[in-house]
Amino acid sequence: MPGMYRVIAFICLLVAAMTYWGDNVTLSLIFFGKTAFFAALSYMRLSERMYLNIYNAYMVIFFVSFVYYIFFQVDLTGPQAQ
Repeated sequence: MPGMYRVIAFICLLVAAMTYWGDNVTLSLIFFGKTAFFAALSYMRLSERMYLNIYNAYMVIFFVSFVYYIFFQVDLTGPQAQ
């Protein structure tokens, strides 16, 4: 299980680098933070059950915040005619 957390950290690092090169600094900082989080967790030698609990909590927080952002923060009216 720690190896999978290192894989997730590597994927987050790739996304952070691509968003940084695409001039989206805010999103790249979020993914650099996720990279540090997953890399630190991978070296903690927790039980497999604890790794799964942490991952499930991470996914719940992500989905709730994503749904909140989509429904309440994004204007879904489409492009406006000028």
